[in-house]
Amino acid sequence: MVTGAGNGIGAVIAEAAVKEGYRVAAWDVDEDAARAVADGIGDACVPVRVDVADEESVLAAVAALPQAPDLLVNNAGVVRFGPLLDLPAADWRLAVDVNLTGTFLVARTVAARMLAAGGGSIVNIASVNGLAAAPNAGAYTASKAGIIMLTEHMALEWAAGGVRVNAVAPGLIDAGMSDAIYADPEVRRLRSGRVPLNRLGSAADVADAVLFLGSDKAAYVTGQTLAVDGGITKGALNAMPRPRSVDSVGVDPVGVDPVGVDPTGVSSDD
Repeated sequence: MVTGAGNGIGAVIAEAAVKEGYRVAAWDVDEDAARAVADGIGDACVPVRVDVADEESVLAAVAALPQAPDLLVNNAGVVRFGPLLDLPAADWRLAVDVNLTGTFLVARTVAARMLAAGGGSIVNIASVNGLAAAPNAGAYTASKAGIIMLTEHMALEWAAGGVRVNAVAPGLIDAGMSDAIYADPEVRRLRSGRVPLNRLGSAADVADAVLFLGSDKAAYVTGQTLAVDGGITKGALNAMPRPRSVDSVGVDPVGVDPVGVDPTGVSSDD
């Protein structure tokens, strides 16, 4: 099962899952979009209209499944960016309802069937915005941070029943919600240059991580959040000015007399 499969990252995850041998239920609140994705993938992908923020909609869709899913990917999400001082309460509620409550409702309902069947895997799509705050991100940052902690909570409660729960936190991904951002070539260039791997991520990068966590290769992994971000969450100091002289501070190479090393970084023999 892949929620939010009607476009962007969700559509790519659904397609990648079918290539790995899964039969996929592609959930989306936009039934036409889900059908278009399923038509492009083939008979192994079935479109289903589901509003993840509506418990009755979720319960009915899960009840209609012929068996417990082996893998659930909670990808459905919305953004309503803007400064907190100006953010309408309705926009806050929408982001929290879809991103966080939707993840809770779908995971809880599916987990009940997984537990009864003896196990399964759940992968929740969080964001690097859930690992580090970003200005003007509205409720998105808070909702994604909530998903990360909810993932840990679910993992602990359901582990004994064989259900693993992990999260993927995409970074600067050139897909889906970010299309409008990267339509500007200069923004694309500047953002790519800030990523340690020197490129934007792709939906396929995210799909690969999801399918790894959902597979038996990650059989001993649960409660974890995997940042798929090209190193950006670890690269804060990359943007800080650094004098070359400090690179020799504390250096005591084998066979070199420390007295002969100038703390400015220039050898005393020069």
